[in-house]
Parts: sequence; structure tokens; C-alpha cells
Amino acid sequence: MSSQSIVLTGITTTGTPHLGNYVGAIRPAIEASHRHDVLPFYFLADYHALIKCQDPERVNRSTLEIAATWLALGLDTANAVFYRQSDVPEIAELAWMLNCVTAKGLMNRAHAYKAAVQANEDSGEGDPDKGVTMGLFNYPVLMAADILMFNAHKVPVGRDQVQHIEMARDIAGRFNHIYGEHFVLPEAVISEDTATLSGLDGRKMSKSYDNVIPIFLAEKPFRKLINKIKTNSLEPGVPKDPDTCTLYSIYKAFATPEETTAIRRRYQEGIGWGEMKGVLFEYLNEHLKAARERYDALMEAPEKIEEALREGAAKAREYSAPLMKKVRASVGIRPLSR
Repeated sequence: MSSQSIVLTGITTTGTPHLGNYVGAIRPAIEASHRHDVLPFYFLADYHALIKCQDPERVNRSTLEIAATWLALGLDTANAVFYRQSDVPEIAELAWMLNCVTAKGLMNRAHAYKAAVQANEDSGEGDPDKGVTMGLFNYPVLMAADILMFNAHKVPVGRDQVQHIEMARDIAGRFNHIYGEHFVLPEAVISEDTATLSGLDGRKMSKSYDNVIPIFLAEKPFRKLINKIKTNSLEPGVPKDPDTCTLYSIYKAFATPEETTAIRRRYQEGIGWGEMKGVLFEYLNEHLKAARERYDALMEAPEKIEEALREGAAKAREYSAPLMKKVRASVGIRPLSR
């Protein structure tokens, strides 16, 4: 097994990847997949998707689109381990064993569960647990299993996920205390310089706001969406502030420092909004063109994606199967005769 530091990232399969996902998570992860000082694990979290989404076609389609996106954008599958969570059965088995040492009180403190209870109380609902499934309640345990299964040292997360990494550490510590040292205590990695993109309406680009621009839209609808980005009413020729403009923030996330400086100058000179939308479309369209062609080809050949994921699962199970064998033996689930 590798002595490299293991870094693990999960991708929930419930939507179509958009520019905000690309800039905030996909691009840095793909860059990391080419590094040889770390061993990156990237997985499609299809079991996690079932917590929020009970539309089988959407889960399946999203898995296809997300896998195609990562592969089209240049994920190095020779170096990284890229797999579907459900293709590694040891993860679900480990989740059950971790459930058996996890205090319910710890789960009661999970942000998602507390938010659901609070929403019920705020609406005057008599049952604080209305609409809360065991999937939602146990979500941090499955996440702990994802991380501990591969003894990940570092887990890049947003601030809202830090609590889950702390819970994974607590659960690992408890298991190690009872059954002996099996698990590394993972560390959360929060990138302070991760770009956050604004969406069509100026708010953070997010599926929940319905303001996203999918990465691999065909040219015509792509241009149409860029033209819909909200701007102020300043006329052409009037100097404009790039730092409060969604068009500029998206351009800057893709452009070189020199290109960004040149565009800032054009804002001072009073570039018109229609012209800037044209500049942004042309720039992004060119930037994403080759990757879009690869994406379209992959979407037409899902068997290639399936093959890549199965190869990734085989690599992942080189780690998960031996660890699970030790874990089973440590809890007493082992052959009766020596």
C-alpha cells in the first residue's frame, strides 16, 4: 500500500455540475489528481444522494453526468482512485459497525438534524422529528465510514462540513479505544482561497437558488444563460465597478491575471453590459470547448464511464477489503475454527 498522504473527496450525485462547482471544487480536485505526493480518492456519493433524492432516474442520470464531467475535465485516473460509493460494499458494512459504537447524543448535535427539528418547531409542528429519516439522522456515520475506510489523512471540505469531520474523528477514536488501533484520525482541510461564484441573480451560484450555469451546456443555451445574468442599469460609456459585478467575478475565476487586468481597464472605460456578456460568453465557450467535446463523447458512450468507475472500485477495494477483514476479526466476526 502507498505511503503517500491520502486525501478524500466525495461528490453527491443529485444534480448537473455547474460553473460554481467547477471553480470551487472540481478544478482544484482535478489539479490535485495530477500530484504524486498525495494519493487522492474521489467518489460519487450515490448512497448519500438517497437521503435527499428519491427519484431513481435523477440519481442515475446525475451519476452519469458528474462522472463524465470529471473525466472530461482531465481527472488523472491513473494516479487518483475514482469510484462509485455503492461499488465498494465494505463502506456500508463499516457504517453499520461504526453505528454500533456511535452515541445517539453525538448524532443529535448534527447540524442537518438540528436544522430539520428547528424547522418543525418553527412551523408549529407537534412532532419535532417529522420528515426526518434515519438516512438524514445517520448521515455523519456513513460519511465517517467513507473517510475511515481508506484511512484518509485529509478531507477538503467547506466550513459547513467541518462538524462531520470532527464527528468522524470522535467515532474513529471510540472504535479504536474499544477494538484496537484501526483508523487514522482525519483532518479537515478548509481552503480559504476557494472561489465562490455568483449566479444569474447575483446570489451565490447554487442549485437551491435555481441560478446556476451548467458547465457543459450547448453553445446556444449557454449564451442565452449568460445573457440572463443580472446587471445594473448603467449605460455604455459610464465607468463601472467590476468588484460588484457577477460578469466580472465569473470571468476572473477563469482568466489569467493579465486578462483580468485588461478587463478591469475596460470597466473603467465604461464597457456596455451587452458587450461584456459577449466577451464572457466567447471566453468561457473557448475555454470549455475541448472539454465539452470530450463530455459529449462520454455521454454517448456510458460504457466507457462504467469501465472507468469499475476500475476505480477495484483499486479502492485493494484498500477496503483487507482493512475490513481486520475490522471484522477485531469485533469478533471471524471463522470459528483456526
